[in-house]
Amino acid sequence: MADTTTSTAPPNVQNTEPNPSPWANKYRGATVEDLDPPSAISCQPTDAISQALMSAFERDYTHLTVVAQENRALLGYLSIPRLKQLLQEHKVKETDPVEKAMQKFRRKGSVYKVITMDTPLEELEKFFEGGVDGSGPQDFAVVTDDSRRFVLGVATKSDLEEFVRRRPVWGS
Repeated sequence: MADTTTSTAPPNVQNTEPNPSPWANKYRGATVEDLDPPSAISCQPTDAISQALMSAFERDYTHLTVVAQENRALLGYLSIPRLKQLLQEHKVKETDPVEKAMQKFRRKGSVYKVITMDTPLEELEKFFEGGVDGSGPQDFAVVTDDSRRFVLGVATKSDLEEFVRRRPVWGS
């Protein structure tokens, strides 16, 4: 006769799973939509850097998406802090095109992690920490529709931290 009891680990054996984030219990089913991410501002590779900087400063954005003029396909992004550094080091000029300073998305050798409005915040946090696809820590996430045809917004790690600070803590 087969043994139908289930065995459990001895009480002195510790769980070796990585510790969840201290925020994980505070998400309580929230998704990226609950962050209410601001709409993304996109520029094109041929736009002047000065024009991109103005757009970012007007809205206090730290990242702009870069899209193709012909089909609005997502090509990469422009990190404003990195752009400021490139300008200070005279590696680019404000009259140069955005493509000279943009970070291109890798097309080969990596899996693109789709972040949508329905993505759970726990998953977004893992993405920021580099745990989703092993590509390393990320500063921001481009929020798209499921088919990646439309850029809906940009979420940052600070958006996630601010959401946790604003949200009331239950049961503690």
